[in-house]
Amino acid sequence: MNEVHAKKFLGQHFLTDENIAQRIVDSLSPDANHVLEIGPGMGVLTKYLITRTNTDFHVVEIDRESVAWLHEKYPGLDVIEGDFLKYDTSALFHDTYAIIGNFPYNISSQILFRVFEQRDRVHEVVGMFQKEVAERVTAAPGSKTYGILSVLLSAFYKMEYLFTVHENVFNPPPKVKSAVIRLIRNEVEKLPCDEQLFVQTVKAGFNQRRKTLRNALRSIGAPIDALPADLLSKRAEQLSVDDFIILTKHIESCQ
Repeated sequence: MNEVHAKKFLGQHFLTDENIAQRIVDSLSPDANHVLEIGPGMGVLTKYLITRTNTDFHVVEIDRESVAWLHEKYPGLDVIEGDFLKYDTSALFHDTYAIIGNFPYNISSQILFRVFEQRDRVHEVVGMFQKEVAERVTAAPGSKTYGILSVLLSAFYKMEYLFTVHENVFNPPPKVKSAVIRLIRNEVEKLPCDEQLFVQTVKAGFNQRRKTLRNALRSIGAPIDALPADLLSKRAEQLSVDDFIILTKHIESCQ
């Protein structure tokens, strides 16, 4: 098997440019000593990751052929055959850890939602995503691409759009450009509000993003008359994390 093999059913495109691969790995913090690579495929990032010193390194891969190839190519590497979205990483790391990967486009958002769920354990993420997704995740309030993941992740992570990756460095070439972003855990241990209600409020706002929050939040039974009028007159894309926290605290106080 070679790098022409592509996991099309996962939306995977194999990176063939070694300079880009090295640049992605170099974007990981030097002190990230517990690292999980998601979807290593034919090991284009893996070959550079295994050279990092003092690093507890594991990979998780769902494709059996790739798993077999990785076992053969890197006999000392811990290759976990499975789905990251369903895998319990607490068995691997007793401390916080970093995630890296050239993520399959069709599950990349799900991976980021999983990171959000595991925010107390995942201290860093370096990943390649479809450019559109990368821009949406790292967008600021007021942008039309600003959305649910932008808010949820920026509440707990410092996010950076690192660089754009063109189609011609993949096999097979995707129809869209890609981009590499980095998330680093910030100092917020817990939000000053009910975090589940915060998530619910954010999702409700963006699920009807063309409506003002006065109308969008009715779907979760929010006490509209008790909420700040200046925020209710806006759309979700206009609110910062702090604004959503304020809304959540008002909703919480009326329950």
